This record gives sequence, structure tokens and C-alpha cells, in this order.
Amino acid sequence: MNLESIVKAVNDGMIPPAIYSDEEIFRLERERIFGRSWMYLAHESEIPEPGDYVVRRIVEDSFIVVRDEHGEVRVLANVCLHRGMQVCRAELGNASHFRCPYHAWTYKNTGELVGLPFHEDAFGGDANLSRKEMALMPAPRLAIHRGLIFASLDENAPPLEEHMGGFDYFLDFYVNQSEAGVEVRGPQRWIVDANWKIGAENFSGDSYHTPHTHASVVEIGLFREPKANKRKEGALYFAGGGGGTSYKLPERDFAANLAYVGYPPEMIERMRARWTTAQRALISDGPFMVSAATLVPNLSLVHNWPVVNAEGQVVPFISIRLWQPISATRTEVISWFAVDKLAPAWFKELSYKSYLMCFGSSGMFEQDDVENFTSLTAVAKGQFAQRILLNGRMGLARDGSFLHEPIADWPGPGRAFTGYGEYNQREVLRRWGEWMLDTGGSGSNGSAR
Repeated sequence: MNLESIVKAVNDGMIPPAIYSDEEIFRLERERIFGRSWMYLAHESEIPEPGDYVVRRIVEDSFIVVRDEHGEVRVLANVCLHRGMQVCRAELGNASHFRCPYHAWTYKNTGELVGLPFHEDAFGGDANLSRKEMALMPAPRLAIHRGLIFASLDENAPPLEEHMGGFDYFLDFYVNQSEAGVEVRGPQRWIVDANWKIGAENFSGDSYHTPHTHASVVEIGLFREPKANKRKEGALYFAGGGGGTSYKLPERDFAANLAYVGYPPEMIERMRARWTTAQRALISDGPFMVSAATLVPNLSLVHNWPVVNAEGQVVPFISIRLWQPISATRTEVISWFAVDKLAPAWFKELSYKSYLMCFGSSGMFEQDDVENFTSLTAVAKGQFAQRILLNGRMGLARDGSFLHEPIADWPGPGRAFTGYGEYNQREVLRRWGEWMLDTGGSGSNGSAR
């Protein structure tokens, strides 16, 4: 495998299928991407009270995400420092202590080792084995943004804010609709025979597939927006560490546009008060509404507004999801429903219904997408496929120039285009290539460049 030539081809927009199937490439991804980047683990609303915890992982590394007895959020390696057993075997719960099931070493939810059977007889007491030195190891880096809990395995990773860059402007539309923030339900989990990058790329900017892959969704009246002309009119944006898609809105009026996608008046006024002038301008002056997006490497968000009943009522939903790699060709999809804490009860109920219909484990959009993702991965494993280069140059002329100019009066950070183009997918893979060629570590993870 010549990694340099693979990355060069990717940067030229010509993609070797092996990046979606090769186990050696995946081995390097584990080290150079998932071992260095910021990884989303959980939302604070999943652990609201002292002692609440969930168990999450970064590829094979298991972590206990816990709110300790003092109310502080901690991310602790789920590894007993005696023989390496998983300390916590439950997926979620509430505990003041975690007891290893192998030899009963017991740790407080702060990570401190407080119970060590036969300490004196077996180890010679604290003189030979100090309990203070045997606390559960914390993740090297921890950061919380708008309730989203991130960790990095690289102690020299750049700050999360630097990793996100201008993408935090867009993240607010999903998770900062009021001063209370969002609450989440779930997650739902399912495994697909697909490479993790395919979903991350798709959600970052593939508006080209929507009128074709999801045609049946429009035909049955579930969603009014995926028509070809509507997707072409939307903006494709990328800023800092992530990018996504948007839809063109019908008015140049903030409240009217938010009502058009189904938000009630009280939520609209909280959004008006919460968002900055520049953020409000995206809705009123663009006018655009964010849809799917990806923060590299593998955190995606969805915002759509399907029809929820026979009366034609439209209610939006928000979903947060991880493309958690298992192997080069298998991915665990971890999906949360998110809704503003202050939203009225009726809205929360119908918004959850919207999510389940579209992007829950049995959602119509989800089923359409997974069929594509698994087919692409299956083809990428073929012997003959290794002679092929996939054309990812949509939106580029033969000389590499853009077929369309970026939006001149784009109100947000970064750059944005209208019309069809694989601008964002190329940017996601360009950053992937930077990570893959960076053998040094020390925080130079490519995401902030």
C-alpha cells in the first residue's frame, strides 16, 4: 500500500475504493485519526444527577462517562488497573462506586481506588501498592461544548474550539435553541456492513443523492423538500472542522421561515434571543435552513421537517449520530434524538415521531441510505475494484477550478456554494488525508488546518 499515492488521488478528487475496505488503512485510522482527534461520547442530559453514568467507546477503548458525587463530568477508562477487566459492564445506570467483577477492586465515581481485597496480605499494604496511585485513568483530554461531551486520546490535541473552528456557528442551530440547551433520548444503535467514512461524507454535503435515493419519501407525502430543484437551491457550507447542507427557505423573514419548517412561536422567539445577529441572518437573509452536517471525523447531525399527520402538519426534528467504526467494513451507528428542553410537550412528542419516521433505526431515510452505504462497501472489497478510481470531482472543472463561484454574501463563516457539488466530501477526505500522513501526533491532527 502506497499511502502517499492514495492521499494524492483523494486530494485530486479521484478516490481509490480501498479507502472504504482496506484493513491496513483502518489500522492507521485507529492510530492517526481516532487516537488523536476529538471524539463525541455523550450529552450531559444523559447523566443529569450525581452518580449517573453511561459507557461509551472510542473504537475499542471503553470509557465510563460519569457525573461524579461532586457533580463534575468525568471520562474514565473502563479498565481495572489490576488485570485489565472492564470495571463497569452495564451500559448505563447510577453508581457511587464501580466494583471490578474479577477481583473486586472498587473505585469511587471520581476514579479513586477505595477498595482492595486483602490489601495487606496480597500486596503488602499501601507501602507497596498505594491506592492513591491506582485510580482509574481519565481520558487525556475532556471538553464540553453546549452539553456535548468530547474526549481525545491525545493529551496534545489542540483545544476543541480550535478543532471545530467556525463550525460552532452552525452547531448552535441544532443544540442551542434556548438558554436551556437540548435534551436527548436514546441512543438507538444498529450495525451496518459499511465503512464509517461513507456516512460521514454523505451527511457532510451530499444533496445530489436526495431526489433520487429518497424519491419514495416524497412520493408518499412524508417530506416535501427533497425535490431536485429544492436541493439545488440549498447551500453547501464548510467552516473549520465541519460542513453540511441546507435548504432554501421561501421568505426573507426570520419568524416566517422558522414557522415554515414547523417551529411554534414561543420557540422562535427563544431562538431569536439566543442566536447572534450573524446566525439569524442565515435564516432571514440567506435565506437557508441547516439540514445534515458532519463535524470531522465521525459526528453527524440531522435537522429535517417531515409531515407528521393526515392534516399535513410539519414538525422538525434534530438527531445527533456517530459513525462508530468496528472494522474497515462494519460500522455501529449510534443515534440520539435531540430536542430543546423548553419545547412544549406536544412538540417534543411529534418531533420524536418525526425522527423515528425518518432517521430512527427503521426510518425511511435511514433504510434508503444504508442500502447505498453497504453496496458501496461491498463493491470496494472487490479485486477488480482496486483498479478503479471513483470520480468525486462534482463541481470542479477539468483544470480544478470551481464550476460555480462561492456565495458572495454568505452570512456565516467558511465558504458556501449553491448547486450540486462534492465540495464538502472532498474537504472531509482532504482532512482525512492530512491525518493519515501525519506520523508525528503531538496534536497535529489536521482538523485545525
